[in-house]
Amino acid sequence: MSEEKKNPGTYSADNIQVLEGLEAVRKRPSMYIGDTGPKGLHHLVYEVVDNSIDEAVAGYCTEIFVTIHKDNSISVKDNGRGIPTGINKKENKSALELVMTVLHAGGKFDKDTYKVSGGLHGVGVSCVNALSTHLKAEVHREGKIFHQEYERGKPMYEVKEVGKSDVTGTIVTFTPDTEIFTQTVVYNYDTLANRLRELAFLNKGIRLTLTDERETNDDGSQKSDEFYSEGGLKEFVKFLDGNRTPLIPEPIYLEGIKQGIPVELAFQYNDTYSENVHSYVNNINTIEGGSHVAGFRRGLTRILKKYADDSGLLKNSKVEVTGDDFREGLTAVISVKVAEPQFEGQTKTKLGNTEVMGAVDVAVGEILGVYLEENPREAKTIVQKVIIAAQARAAARKARDLVQRKTVMSGSGLPGKLADCASNDPALCEIFFVEGDSAGGTAKQGRDRNYQAIMPLRGKILNVEKAMEHKIYENEEIKNMFTALGVSVGTEEDPKALNTAKLRYHKIIIMTDADVDGSHIATLILTFYFRYMRELIEKGYVYIATPPLYLVKKGKDSEYAWTEDQRLAAIQRLKGAGKEDSVHVQRYKGLGEMNAEQLWDTTMNPEYRTLRQVTIENAAECDRVFSMLMGDEVAPRREFIERNARYAKIDI
Repeated sequence: MSEEKKNPGTYSADNIQVLEGLEAVRKRPSMYIGDTGPKGLHHLVYEVVDNSIDEAVAGYCTEIFVTIHKDNSISVKDNGRGIPTGINKKENKSALELVMTVLHAGGKFDKDTYKVSGGLHGVGVSCVNALSTHLKAEVHREGKIFHQEYERGKPMYEVKEVGKSDVTGTIVTFTPDTEIFTQTVVYNYDTLANRLRELAFLNKGIRLTLTDERETNDDGSQKSDEFYSEGGLKEFVKFLDGNRTPLIPEPIYLEGIKQGIPVELAFQYNDTYSENVHSYVNNINTIEGGSHVAGFRRGLTRILKKYADDSGLLKNSKVEVTGDDFREGLTAVISVKVAEPQFEGQTKTKLGNTEVMGAVDVAVGEILGVYLEENPREAKTIVQKVIIAAQARAAARKARDLVQRKTVMSGSGLPGKLADCASNDPALCEIFFVEGDSAGGTAKQGRDRNYQAIMPLRGKILNVEKAMEHKIYENEEIKNMFTALGVSVGTEEDPKALNTAKLRYHKIIIMTDADVDGSHIATLILTFYFRYMRELIEKGYVYIATPPLYLVKKGKDSEYAWTEDQRLAAIQRLKGAGKEDSVHVQRYKGLGEMNAEQLWDTTMNPEYRTLRQVTIENAAECDRVFSMLMGDEVAPRREFIERNARYAKIDI
């Protein structure tokens, strides 16, 4: 065995192992980065950052800098060891060139180099290179600076030494290819900031800095944020619960190695009635959960139930307490590091390693058992919350049963206000949830009856963020939504799971007025879907309609405008050589101001309408934003609105 193999800290050219080539990436980019829309565009940055994070996890990097340049190119700089630049003996090429140009080439497959890795398949930076018009790699290593540049994945020249350096690290600068990313190549600052903040919490002690050269602050400095956490997941839970009232002073926190698996977790109870568990494996958000979440729930229920029984706190409870009750009003973050994770599920984000369940179960048991014994007052508060949750669950079950009996599943008919469509094929059918009877009447007249259903909603639905579960199922408008959609709550495996077997529409469109009240109603509905019908969002079934704000007319000519810029452009086009006052501008205050033909032409006709699909790119950030927008705290909500006011609308 060579000396390099004996020393796990050594990272050289021969640690780079090659599995296959790069030919297919440009032909089928979605196979590698998910899609070629905004989500895939931002995924390029995450892939490069993940390389730096892996260096940090291995103990060789403390700072990562991400810069959005004025031309929308991106630079990712770290102070790690630098990608090896020596000649790989097997391939007879520079290791840097292999990493940048060959799929599945990297140090991730060599267990002596990285014990765990977020870039699981080693495709990351080579995919970024293949999908960029230009990429430049600059490596500071062994006292020297090395360069290599690429065009659409192909090297422009051999790796060359260009200078001396007294630091180490890698700088990757790339420009996304407009041939691949046809929707947009404009990076969203907040999207990148949310991911870097998440990575800072998940990897405490690492400093991540995001800078946007496209924007300047009032003082002339560039827009920039620094993300750093000393407390790790403990601080993450506090951040997520910033708009909720905690029931215990500090989150319960554990970090350690259990059964050979590094486990970090933090959780606390708050005054809400929803469970918010966010889980990660090697920094990857496992949105479908998996064995680590199952272990957390099992350990939590086991220890809390034993404590509650032994202390006699459940003696006078008139309802039976179940595992679900122990998780009401719980916010938790679980992070495990697994050398060879096995993912399953629809989106390959569900951890399948069975050994992880036991490790997390043991970890929760150890920390929670000690906490309950040492903090009897807080323990009593938690158990009392559990009892209230059990009582609320019993009431919610009755309310859910009532909803079940009124759904199409029981054959008792559809809501009276629903104007259904003729087709019975869910894949072809769409339903518009419309604000108010007036707009609903107009939409019914303008729709295509073959595949478009209209369901008017009366006023503002219940704010589910503040309501107990049984109140939600008792709300008339929410009951009508369940019935119209044909979905129900509760399966044999999970009494809270959404049953979508009889879902009647694959396009669920929220259509409200383009004003403050309309935005509030849309947010209330989205909060309900996020908390109680998240599966519909995850499957891509939920959309927001975008009615125009203006009708610009001159004589018989007219144009619709959705933004202020479009309004001004339409005025310029229509006025021609005439005066501006010859152009009439109508501001639509609500859907009811349009006639049926106008509503069809602008908002409902699939050939011309613009629908915004609701997606969940970052569940933790969505959770925080919804709790802030719909919670009791006014100050953070005001700050959020003021910060986003210039965008006129909020994209979830």
